[in-house]
Amino acid sequence: MGILEDAVSSAATTRTLSCGVRRILDQAGVAAAAATTGLTLRQIEIAALRQEIIPERYLRNFDSYSYEQQIRLLEASVFMVGLGGLGGHLLELLARAGVGAITAVDGDVFEPHNLNRQLLSSMDFVGRPKAEAAALRVAAINPSVRFLAHHSYLEVATDGAVADPKLREALESATVVVDALGGLKDRLGLQNAAARADLPLVTAAIAGGSGFVATVLPGHPGPADFLGAGDADEDQLGTPAPAVALTASLQANEVLRILRGKGPSLAGKMLLFDLTANTFETVTL
Repeated sequence: MGILEDAVSSAATTRTLSCGVRRILDQAGVAAAAATTGLTLRQIEIAALRQEIIPERYLRNFDSYSYEQQIRLLEASVFMVGLGGLGGHLLELLARAGVGAITAVDGDVFEPHNLNRQLLSSMDFVGRPKAEAAALRVAAINPSVRFLAHHSYLEVATDGAVADPKLREALESATVVVDALGGLKDRLGLQNAAARADLPLVTAAIAGGSGFVATVLPGHPGPADFLGAGDADEDQLGTPAPAVALTASLQANEVLRILRGKGPSLAGKMLLFDLTANTFETVTL
C-alpha cells in the first residue's frame, strides 16, 4: 500500500449502518490525510472512494450513487452563467453533491428585490457582488470544491464566440455548461458557445409559477432557438421562490445525471411545469 492509500485507510473507521457495513472517512480524517500527503481535500476524497471508503460528507449520496459515480462528480467541471435565483440554488446543490470544479460568471450585485428567492442574497449582501457571496458560500459548505467566481458578464456573440480568453478556456475545459441566466438576451449565444465547445448545455427559465428545463446537445436545437431575445415573461409575471427552487432542483438533477455518466434525460426535450395547476409535461423540440 502506498503512502496515499495508507494515509487514507488509517484515517478511516468502520461503521455498521442500516445499509450495511461501511468504511467512512470523516472530515477530520480527510484533512489529516491531506496534511500528511500534501494533496488537496478533493484528491483525498477521490483516493478514499477508490478504496471504497466513503467521505462522510457524501454518505447520504449512497446508495443512490455508486463509488464510481461519486468519483466522476469529484473529477467533473461545470461552467455556469448566472448566480441569481436559479444559479444560487444550483450552486448549492452541485457543491453539496461533490462536483469537483465549478466556474461561475455573474456581474450583478444583489438588490432588495432579490431577497424573495435568491439563496445567496441577504440583507448584509445588498449592493455587493453575487460572485463574492457565492465564493463565501461554497467555501463554507464544501471546501473540497475548486470554485472560481467571476464578477463580470459573459460577453458572447450570437455565434457562440466568447470574448474573454480566460472564460473561453474555462468553458471549453468544462464537462457541462449550465445556463442559469435571467431573461432571454444571452441565451442563444451561450447555447452556441456550448455547441462550439462540443458540450451539453442544461438550460432553464421561470416566469410566475411556470418554467422549463431542457438539455441541448451540440448541433441540436434548444429553447433559445424558439424563444427569441426580447423581453422575458418573468418581468411581468414575477419569480416566486417555490418556482425558482423547483426549477433549480430539476436542473441540478439533470446536470448530476450527466456528470455521473447516466446520460441526459431531457436531451431534445423540454420539461414544462405549472405550479398554479400542479402540472408537468414533456415536449419534444
